[in-house]
Amino acid sequence: MYKFRRPAPAKSIMFAVNYDDGRTAYMWVDATGRLIDDRLVGPIAKEQQEQGLLPEGTISGIKRVR
Repeated sequence: MYKFRRPAPAKSIMFAVNYDDGRTAYMWVDATGRLIDDRLVGPIAKEQQEQGLLPEGTISGIKRVR
């Protein structure tokens, strides 16, 4: 007999980062061991901008994609 298997939880969460000039960049945040609260993504995006992982510019919004 086959038993129902739950899907494995996502290992990373994808966010769309929108800029005030119309550009959109995507970033992935690892969700190892805890769920990512959407309110905590803003500081993570700023940190990734400082590291050069996201383009420079004014961020107008961040939305969870997947």
